[in-house]
Amino acid sequence: MSAAKAKMREKKMRNQPASVQYPSGVNGEGGSQNRGHGSGGHPSSKERKKPEDTGWVRGHQRYGGGYSKEMPKYITGGAFARARAAEVKAMLRAVSQTACSSHVFQALPKHMRRRAMSHNTKRLPRRLRDVADRMREKSLQAGSKKKKEPAKSKSRKARRRHGNLLLDFNRRQRKNIWLETHIWHAKRFHMVKKWGYCLGDRPTYKCYRSCYRAMSSHCLLQDLSYYCCIELKGEEDELLAALSQMTSKEAGPTFAAALCLSGRRQVSVTIYRIGQYPCQPLGPVTVLWRPKTPGIRGRQLWIWAHPTLKQDLLPELQSVCRCWEAVPPSIDPEVLCGKEKSAPHPKPENILEAKLKPGAKRKRSSVDASEPPVKKILGDGTRLPGTTVTWKSSSTGIVINDLTMEIVRYRLIGPQSHSVLTEALEAATVCKEVDKSLGSTFWWPQHCSDESNMLLHQQQADVFHTLKGISSTTELPPGTVLGLTVDDPRLTLPTKKMKVLPCVSQAQEADEDKRKELILRGVPEQCCQSSLWEESVRDDVTENKIPEQALNRMKSEMLVPGSRLSPTPPQGRVPVLLVHQPGKQVGQEMSSWGAGWDLLLPKGWGMAFWIPLVYRGVRVAGLHMGLKHSHSKAAPIFPHDFPDCPAGIRFQEEQEAEFLDKFKRHPPAKRTNYIKHGCLAPFRCPWQQLAEEWEHLTRGGGDEPAEMSVAKPLSLFIVLRNRKSLRLLSGWCRPTTSTGRRLNRELLPLSQSAVTSFLSAHGMSLVWVRLSLLSKGRPELHSMVCVPTAEDLKLLGKHQDLQEPPHRDHFKSRIKPQKKSLKSDDPEPRSTPDSDLIFGLWPDPLPSVTSHCSRVTLGWTTQGDFSLCAGHGEALGFVSVPGLLNTLLKQAGEHRGTLLLRNPGSLHYRFAKVNVEV
Repeated sequence: MSAAKAKMREKKMRNQPASVQYPSGVNGEGGSQNRGHGSGGHPSSKERKKPEDTGWVRGHQRYGGGYSKEMPKYITGGAFARARAAEVKAMLRAVSQTACSSHVFQALPKHMRRRAMSHNTKRLPRRLRDVADRMREKSLQAGSKKKKEPAKSKSRKARRRHGNLLLDFNRRQRKNIWLETHIWHAKRFHMVKKWGYCLGDRPTYKCYRSCYRAMSSHCLLQDLSYYCCIELKGEEDELLAALSQMTSKEAGPTFAAALCLSGRRQVSVTIYRIGQYPCQPLGPVTVLWRPKTPGIRGRQLWIWAHPTLKQDLLPELQSVCRCWEAVPPSIDPEVLCGKEKSAPHPKPENILEAKLKPGAKRKRSSVDASEPPVKKILGDGTRLPGTTVTWKSSSTGIVINDLTMEIVRYRLIGPQSHSVLTEALEAATVCKEVDKSLGSTFWWPQHCSDESNMLLHQQQADVFHTLKGISSTTELPPGTVLGLTVDDPRLTLPTKKMKVLPCVSQAQEADEDKRKELILRGVPEQCCQSSLWEESVRDDVTENKIPEQALNRMKSEMLVPGSRLSPTPPQGRVPVLLVHQPGKQVGQEMSSWGAGWDLLLPKGWGMAFWIPLVYRGVRVAGLHMGLKHSHSKAAPIFPHDFPDCPAGIRFQEEQEAEFLDKFKRHPPAKRTNYIKHGCLAPFRCPWQQLAEEWEHLTRGGGDEPAEMSVAKPLSLFIVLRNRKSLRLLSGWCRPTTSTGRRLNRELLPLSQSAVTSFLSAHGMSLVWVRLSLLSKGRPELHSMVCVPTAEDLKLLGKHQDLQEPPHRDHFKSRIKPQKKSLKSDDPEPRSTPDSDLIFGLWPDPLPSVTSHCSRVTLGWTTQGDFSLCAGHGEALGFVSVPGLLNTLLKQAGEHRGTLLLRNPGSLHYRFAKVNVEV
């Protein structure tokens, strides 16, 4: 008998009681032995080595024999009777018990079955009629109960109705919020679910180089509406006194910066926990103050933060401003369809689901039969109507408002961003006397009744018109703010797509003095004001927006097809804010590259502005190109490049889990063995261990790092953000221009005493650096930054490869026995202490990260790629401050600042120039 047949026989007989004892050999010797199975046990499959040893072999034999005629020598009476009783019991149970899906007439032989027996019990034999009648009564009783009607599948036409689409969209946003441009992106982009939103990552077509060309020569468009906005209102002194506890002048601009406080510029500020500078940073935010308004005593500012930073920032702001009193919403929002008042706390989609039953046709009521149903937008579309978004303080008078998803934010990147804006937007036309009486309920006619408002609007329109005479967006001061009210851009939508180019005639017609004034000093303070700051105006513009259906109907009634509506409808004016975004501000190559504008709009107007911008020939990018834009600007991006912030720590943990899961999905033979490559942490960067080892080496005075073991960390590492210290460290690294000339700076000379005093304050610090490859190569994520030896520096410029000697995998022999035990037939393999080992990865705890390779490790990179902007490979990352200074002291003047870079899956070292950016 083959092994397969033996296994099948054993599987069939495993639950049957054994009553016969078989002999161990052909002659019957040893038949009285129990073989470890009791008095009636049968031999196991391992003991039956030959088919002739058993008396129950089935099938043809190997040597031509048939069934074995041998009879058992001994029979145990008790076991034999129990076995037969179990078989009889199982047989009776099978005969008397019918399956739930079988009927009485199916118990008859096939030749006696008739179709009429299934509904007429009198055609059945007498012995089965009673059973059939009882089954029929049960079925009638079960049918009399009310069953839940299954939902009818709607046709595509019904599913595409506005109300049904809205129901489906709200249901799909319960976990991840959609932006207003989600439908447009979902048809053209690969969507990802991140930070509680569903965002576009990269287009479905190839556009990497075309997006770079758009950033370099034309315009690139991004939707940044997922950024969170927190509004603070109160007295200026109270606001500055509270917010000053979360910032420091040593780390850069603060909330009290002169240009920022006036409302003329937007600045980036690094936020810390209350009174914890330089430790415990939260992350970077952008701050925008409202200019001082005549007649208004208090001040108002917006703080824009990344969605992963909001959960840490909002409680800290409430604590520092002492705003704990929640302010409930004053007005109940309207339901999605109709104008009825909603219940206290139900979701908008639940209200509509109660009105629209499955399979029912949507009908309009008599109230709103004359006009299309109005959609009431509640925050992010999924927020409960009673959710608290406002907090106030009775002691300080400060009010905090959460404006998340209340303001749409678009970013235009490129030198022709201003040309696209001036072509797509037009300053709002002033309402005439007749229009004021017709549209007195709208905000714009009331706004036009004040002459001071019209004078300010004319000044803003003149500044906006002056933008046409500027050749590039990079000429404007960084962070410039311009307030404006524009007409509905759908009124001037072109018939087909066009690429906007700078107009030379308009540039020549522009006033040269105004253009120079705008380039040198920026926008005047009074022109930075905008009605977008007013909540009542934002709500009015959102609620009274002209629907697409009504707008198309008005266009169809025009005498000349394609002409503009005249006069402009009074509800077709939208307040906006234009905020200039600075470009590349570090290094000497391509200064101000990647500058652009941010367009701020009230909610509900996202697609009304998105389509006109797309029709002006802009390229649309997602999260992926946003990372490449920051990499080309050599700027850190949140939360990727903030390892000392809570959001950065969470991001690194999620990234490590994602990379590790992808690594495990590959078979061991197709994985990179990072142990042999000498890479301790390919999916994460142990910053704390790196800082501890270098701090220990510096304090102990060791020349070369050695393996160490610290029971408890002395202190947490921090990222060096002190501007004065960064400028000193940048000068010591000898930053050079593209031509190789050294910058003349009056700095403290690099010496042992200067380094010792510097490390006394920054011993556990990391510093953000930019690494430019001096030869070919493409840096990758988590590449190792190492110190070159004296022999390595002699090979600089000779195009000779520097390689890391292959390492030995000490864990490979400990993983192989584990695999063998899993492949064995033992149902319960014994657990080993190496059960958590992963082939190719070094297990925790890690050895010394500084001296693990032949070259000393200084840090790792967090971004890396071939830079089209620089023309060679560039990487961004962090290195240890003590390690960097120790390296600079030992290097000669001509080689100072030269380091080595090695990718995680490679043994090749590349020379790179380090630059500390300020």
